[in-house]
Amino acid sequence: MSIRPWRDIQRRPSRQIMVGNVPVGGDAPVTVQTMTNTPTADAVATLDQIRRCEEAGADIIRVSCPDVESTQALRRITRAARVPIVADIHFHYKRALEAADAGAACLRINPGNIGSAERVREVVNAAKANGCSIRIGVNAGSLERDLLEKYGEPCPEALVESALDHIKLLQDHDFHEFKVAVKASDVFLAVAAYQQLAEAVDCPLHLGITEAGGFVGGTVKSAIGIGSLLWFGIGDTIRVSLSAEPEEEVRVGFEILKALGIRNRGVRVVSCPSCARQGFDVIRTVQTLEERLQHIRTPMSLSVLGCVVNGPGEARETDIGVTGGGNGRHMVYLSGVTDHHVQDEGMVDHIVRLVEAKAAEIEADERARALAAE
Repeated sequence: MSIRPWRDIQRRPSRQIMVGNVPVGGDAPVTVQTMTNTPTADAVATLDQIRRCEEAGADIIRVSCPDVESTQALRRITRAARVPIVADIHFHYKRALEAADAGAACLRINPGNIGSAERVREVVNAAKANGCSIRIGVNAGSLERDLLEKYGEPCPEALVESALDHIKLLQDHDFHEFKVAVKASDVFLAVAAYQQLAEAVDCPLHLGITEAGGFVGGTVKSAIGIGSLLWFGIGDTIRVSLSAEPEEEVRVGFEILKALGIRNRGVRVVSCPSCARQGFDVIRTVQTLEERLQHIRTPMSLSVLGCVVNGPGEARETDIGVTGGGNGRHMVYLSGVTDHHVQDEGMVDHIVRLVEAKAAEIEADERARALAAE
């Protein structure tokens, strides 16, 4: 137990699998995924998008493989990508066989819509032969007809029963390198289903609120659903599903993890909503800083507050802080201590330089400690 037990999250024990060279489950960090939306057959466009997602911090990236042209392009994509690539397969089992041979690190399938038991066996054998893991993807929008007839509507019990049926299909073929998702666009339904599934199985769980919506609405729904589950200790990898560019999904995913203290990457900004007391334009300043600091990967904190009501207190808890003052003259704090003043003009450039310098200092200290430990 930590000195702040009210922050502790007791993570659900799960066995670990590998997605390429990325561990998922067990004591591995919770990973962040996204999915490309370019035609996979256009390898150049897809790789361009993958690069943006990699820069945003994606640990795993999924691409859809609906046709032969896509799986043909997949070989080039998997060789060029810096992170493991998951092939998204529906209905056509041969696409799964082709994707496994093309270097996919994981196959996202719904064993129930692949076809006969023989086809499932072929997919499993291809996964085994190529070192692929499998992600079982159950979705409230595509539940099997017999389950809908049994339960009357999508419900947690139906999602979990579907997942358990699909798990058995893989286990019957002695395949255990799988993770499972039971997604729904309804936050209550998704959370309840994941809670039930977490008690029934020991495999890693892939979290997501599917078809969550646009950037703002989808972010809110995902933060509530995924955040609640992570707070309960449930979840080993996450994908924030937004009608937005995939790199934005990655950024939102990391913000959810950062808010819970599960993973820290880049600058955590503490800022006020602003009011008539502000000494500078807080909203525009924060927007500009968030954009200009996206390249920082080192975990650190920055407080940006418009006045002295809460500014000094928040600055004491962050690596770098700025608090608005009068006459365009603002106070800058370093490591929680009052350090110097900065004028309106050039303030953003000044803060960016301070953050970059602090990140370099932290990285140098980490390298020194690593060398000392060898």
